Formats: sequence, C-alpha cells, structure tokens
Amino acid sequence: MQLAYFCPKHLKLILLIILSSITVFAKAQYSVSACAFAHNDYWHKHPLYDALNNGYTHVEADVYLRHNKLIVAHLLPSLKKNNTLERLYLDPLMNCINGTDSTTRRPVYPLTLMIDIKSNGEHTYEALNQLLQKYRSVLSGVEDGHFTQRDITIVLSGHKPVKALKAQTTRWAFIDEDLKTVAHDTTARNIYQTASCKYSSLIKWRGKGDLPFYEKQRLCRFVDIAHKFGKKVRLWKSPDNPVVWNALLQCGVDLINTDKLIKLRQFLNNHTIVAVGVKHQPVVDNF
Repeated sequence: MQLAYFCPKHLKLILLIILSSITVFAKAQYSVSACAFAHNDYWHKHPLYDALNNGYTHVEADVYLRHNKLIVAHLLPSLKKNNTLERLYLDPLMNCINGTDSTTRRPVYPLTLMIDIKSNGEHTYEALNQLLQKYRSVLSGVEDGHFTQRDITIVLSGHKPVKALKAQTTRWAFIDEDLKTVAHDTTARNIYQTASCKYSSLIKWRGKGDLPFYEKQRLCRFVDIAHKFGKKVRLWKSPDNPVVWNALLQCGVDLINTDKLIKLRQFLNNHTIVAVGVKHQPVVDNF
C-alpha cells in the first residue's frame, strides 16, 4: 500500500488548519432577542409594537389594580382606564401568535412579559390570575407541578405575591427574584425565571474610566450563582449607554435594561464585545 507523502510545506499548512480550528477564543453572538429588555415599555410611542419591531423578546409594564381592572401606568395620577394590561399587551400578543395582526413583524418566541406590580401584590395577583386563564393556551405555566414552556412567559416583579404563587400547583406566572439573595435559593424554575436588582446596589461606576475590579468581581459572583440556578440576570436603573452595556455583557449579565430601543438594538447587532478568554462577534442587523 502506498503511503501518503507530505513535504514540510504541506505539514505546516495542515498544522495551521488544525490550530485554527482549536482556537482559544469561544465565539458567541449577542442578539437583540436574547439580551434586550424594553424597560417601561408602555412609555414608548407604540407600546409593545416598538419593542417587537426592534426584535425585543423581553418587555416590561407597570400595573395597578383599580376598580377590578389591571391598569398599565407608572404613577397613580396618570392612570388611564382604557390602558389595561389586556388591551395593551395580552390581546395584541395573542393576535400576533394567531397571525391575525398584520401591523407588526412576527415576534421571536419565547417572549417574556414582565409585570411590575405597583399595587397590593396579593390582591393584584388574584385579579391577574383570573385574567391569565383566558390566555393559558399561549402562556408558559406550571400544571400539576410540571413546567411547560409556551410562547409567552409572565414574570412578576415589584410587589411580588411569592406566597400565593408557591401555594399553587397550577398557574401561569413566575417571579423575578432578588439577585442579592439568589445564593440562598433552592427553588427550581417553577417559581423563579429571572433575578434582578438595582444597578447602584452593586455598582457605583457610571461608565467613565474602567469598571473597578472589585465591583466587576462582585457582579460576576452574583451572575455566576444566578446562572447556577438557571436564572437570567438583569440590573435595573443601569446607566443607559454603550460603555455600561458592554461591561455588563462582559460580566455575563443576560438582559440589558433600556429605554433606548433602537440604540441598544444597533449596539447588540454591530458591536464586538471582547471579554477575558471569550471573543464575541457582531450580529448582522436584520431589522
């Protein structure tokens, strides 16, 4: 049998090919749908639709219970009785899923709707739970203790009705856990799906100069623990600028909180983020 012969030049070429395939950098892509969180989404000109049309799959709405209606608003004086959670979010999302809404691009699923409860947690959740049953065919849920992923996942923050949810064996809502207490968590994903805290409670840096080592170390520690329990991490009230966004992604933060939908979309799609040992490649902007 004739043996293959490789000259030194060919051997060098083969070696280079092998080394290039075993790179020390792990490549990852940051996409809008994976990382972008539309904070106080209802403040935008077109609530929900502006976020969906920019590729977001995480949106937030503040909710008050008033006269048995779940009203979307940030402050009590600005309550508008027609701005209900059902009209602004649940019905449009159902229409998008059913394909009956042609005014927006089809969302990327699964989609998370975070409901920040501003009124009494237990009473608000009682009304919300009744409403969610109407949409349960598209909602992620726990049924007889078993988790099922569907198109939309409801996550509750603010005045969180933790006891009420833990008492249910069947439900269609989950809790946003306090990131600073996540180390004590032994609960599976059937209660908590995300973990968050106020940015300034962990980090004082506003984006000028380098992120202090001890602050980065502290954040990375909390992120690692949350990931161990299968939770996505978000910091709210974080400085809304590219320098801070980049640092948060380097630390492994999953969701970037923003009011600047287009600017963050462009950042995630076009920016190369380099962290220690990991080289992240830009994503082509398809929007």
